[in-house]
Amino acid sequence: MTATVAMGFLIVVLLVAATSPRWVAVTTSFAAVLAFNFFFLPPVGTLTIADPQNWVALFALLVVSLVASNLSAVARARTQESEARRDELGRLFDLSRDILLITESHAANASLAGFISRRFDLEYVAICVPQGTEWLIFEAGPQRHTPAPRDLSDAFRRVEEGQPPAGTAPAVRFAPLRLGAKPIGLLAAAGRPIESQTLDAVAGLAAIAIERAQFLDDRKAADLARQSEALKSALLASLGHDLRTPLTAIRVAASNLQASWPDEKERREQSDLILTEVDRLTRLFQNILEMARIDAGAVTEDMRWVSPSEIIEAARNAVEHALRGRGVDVSADAERLVRLDPRLTAAALAQLLENAAQYSPAGSPIDVRANVAPEGLTIAVRDGGPGIPEGDLPHVFERFYRGANVKDRRSGTGMGLAIAKGVLAVGRGTIAVENCTDGGVRFTIAVPAEVK
Repeated sequence: MTATVAMGFLIVVLLVAATSPRWVAVTTSFAAVLAFNFFFLPPVGTLTIADPQNWVALFALLVVSLVASNLSAVARARTQESEARRDELGRLFDLSRDILLITESHAANASLAGFISRRFDLEYVAICVPQGTEWLIFEAGPQRHTPAPRDLSDAFRRVEEGQPPAGTAPAVRFAPLRLGAKPIGLLAAAGRPIESQTLDAVAGLAAIAIERAQFLDDRKAADLARQSEALKSALLASLGHDLRTPLTAIRVAASNLQASWPDEKERREQSDLILTEVDRLTRLFQNILEMARIDAGAVTEDMRWVSPSEIIEAARNAVEHALRGRGVDVSADAERLVRLDPRLTAAALAQLLENAAQYSPAGSPIDVRANVAPEGLTIAVRDGGPGIPEGDLPHVFERFYRGANVKDRRSGTGMGLAIAKGVLAVGRGTIAVENCTDGGVRFTIAVPAEVK
């Protein structure tokens, strides 16, 4: 009977220890011992123990109850610790994914502080970077515990000396930001408690993020420098080729005009040749200036209500010299109006018309189709040329790009299509190219616009 009761009390203690804090389990253990003594050990109804053997039973119950309570509390604490470590690892993993989203160095530190504050539920996070004698502080979080520059300098000095940084009252903790063994700043955090190892790991990820953003910025600068050099080389080569031909023609024609042998008809032909080459040089420099304006962001919109036929007519007038002897078949709705910048659209269309005239057989017609839809204006230009090789199609809108099948047989800088794409982009327009199945190339302009 006594043994059965003792086992029953022990089961109750074990259940309480498995589900409650340690102090509750210990209290239950002592309560079980007292109840066992008072109700079941003779003399019943008192706390006196008459039989020495009952002392052994009572002591055994107390020891087993306390040991079981302690083991249960230790197991529960380890479980909670494991869950906390799992949560921290999950937060670190999420933070590492956030770091991959940082691509701009000028916004890296501010974005990084926000990511850390959100992922670790901290009320304050700051990325502190020394800048000479001053400190650049990038803060995030609902609270502000901005550390004083003196505290930051003292903590950073301790890091440089190989000592752990001291925090500031009441709750800000510091962790060093290191690139390799070199400290580059401090991570300040305040809010919920975080283990020192976790805070150091966060600081390590933050340092990696700063280094990565700087690396991306350096690589971007290197790419821009390389592209700039390539563009300069291409421009110089193109200008050297395209300036030489008209200048040579102008010199020869001018020399002929100074001679006594040309008659009136021949002098007129030489004068026309000079004017044609001067127009060609003028277009070349206009293209260079237009490309510079696009790069500088100096091209702006001037919205007006116009008909598609007006845009086509303006583009034809702009490149009338290139369309001599060409038939241009136009199909456009003259009754509907669209609200857009006709200057930009006509400039892009003029480049396409000149391109079609230059790269298609002499005398072949050029087909222009304008269509007005609820989303805007679409203009398609088709020539009767040989088409564009498939390998060149993805590159035709790149600056100074000219296909291998034409660059040795046609003059040009390779800027026309790039200019067309650039001016259309100002008005959120697009341009596309495709080879037609029955021959020729079709360029399509799409410009969003209001329609009346």
